[in-house]
Amino acid sequence: MPTATVATPPAHNPTAPKHVTTTDPALVKRAVKAAALGNAMEWFDFGVYSYIAATLGKVFFPSGNPTAQLLSTFGAFAAAFLVRPLGGMVFGPLGDRVGRQKVLAVTMIMMAAGTFAIGLIPSYASIGVGAPLLLLAARLVQGFSTGGEYAGASTFIAEYAPDKRRGFLGSWLEFGTLAGYIGGAGLVTLMTALLSDDALVSWGWRIPFLIAGPMGVIGLYLRLRLEETPAFTAEVEKAEKAGRTEKAGQAESDRPKVPLREMITGQWKALLLCVGLVLVFNVTDYMLLSYMPSYLTSELHYDETHGLLVVLGVMALMMIVQPFAGALTDRVGRRPVIAAGCAGFLLLSVPALLLIRQGSLAAVALGMAALGLLLVCFTAAMPSALPALFPTRVRYGSLSIGFNVSVSLFGGTTPLVVTALIGATGNMMMPAYYMMAAAVVGGIAVWFMTESAGRPLPGSEPSVEGRP
Repeated sequence: MPTATVATPPAHNPTAPKHVTTTDPALVKRAVKAAALGNAMEWFDFGVYSYIAATLGKVFFPSGNPTAQLLSTFGAFAAAFLVRPLGGMVFGPLGDRVGRQKVLAVTMIMMAAGTFAIGLIPSYASIGVGAPLLLLAARLVQGFSTGGEYAGASTFIAEYAPDKRRGFLGSWLEFGTLAGYIGGAGLVTLMTALLSDDALVSWGWRIPFLIAGPMGVIGLYLRLRLEETPAFTAEVEKAEKAGRTEKAGQAESDRPKVPLREMITGQWKALLLCVGLVLVFNVTDYMLLSYMPSYLTSELHYDETHGLLVVLGVMALMMIVQPFAGALTDRVGRRPVIAAGCAGFLLLSVPALLLIRQGSLAAVALGMAALGLLLVCFTAAMPSALPALFPTRVRYGSLSIGFNVSVSLFGGTTPLVVTALIGATGNMMMPAYYMMAAAVVGGIAVWFMTESAGRPLPGSEPSVEGRP
């Protein structure tokens, strides 16, 4: 079944575009489902590390100081983000050359393999310093593969979606992310409630990592069944017609490469906007979903199980709101929704954290819910806004570079930096101040970005939805 058909406008409407891509709703639905489900599995694997960080500190970084253990564990967490730009520089250009679908299958395999390997690593008590070194190696594999994941998945959905529904369909990518986080958090919460501390440290912590093996097989199957996006297919056909390949149907490996310099210097304005938008998106995302469980336990001495349950409830609330917020970006635009999120974090981060610090279950839940609903402004809009910054020819590569540089410098380091700031200053309000600073940067990026809702992706023909 073809991925799209090309229609010419009626002769009585000379102002209409020469070509319009008519998407197949069944193929669009399958593409969104596979990308979202694959992303859910990726982030189940990646998110489990955050939720079980305190236990991993005892297994791999023995120390009499719980804060030092947590810092060491989050240090290994942050290390994976340092190689993400390298993964983006490899997988992004490759996705622009051989196709989005093939690269997404490879990232799925690597992520599952890296996570599964963590579940097999002996403890520090068994092999000494080799244990944390092996943990670091597995985390680097995860980080490298993730360098091509989000940009590829968001590009895949954006290039399949019709112009007027790109926000709604793109929002399901982050719906998958939240589902993965809920799966990871729910499993850790269940184990924490059912297992003793000794059992959790001895063998229980391995369970969520070992689950990655069969999950990876499922994700790989889903992604191998996908067809290439209409936008990428059209770009290849255009290249062949323009003579950039020797003949139509030439082997993918012989397609001309897009120079890395063109992806960076040729797109520097869009890259700066991407870095700013991703900064506010990921600082607030990792603060709420990755750091807050440890903040409640380690810094506020909150009961670990109850803290995880609160975060689980917040993520469930975000999942409910997510598709509606995505549809809202199609109606009012991406810029107003992202701007509302930035303004909200700037004004409400301190009150929300003060509520959380009161310690009662109601206060913690209310403060976390407020931050979660503000975060939805980003999770709903970014999957459709970010791919629209770049033209088809360099979309995967440029977005991978900009996204991963920003995540590596600011997002993934959030737990480590905030933990260190609290340790250095003794100021328990540092998480709020950090989110406020990110909101300012995000607001500047929103000011300069161009609205993309309802418009064709750069370098692509207008896309409309066909009949089922």
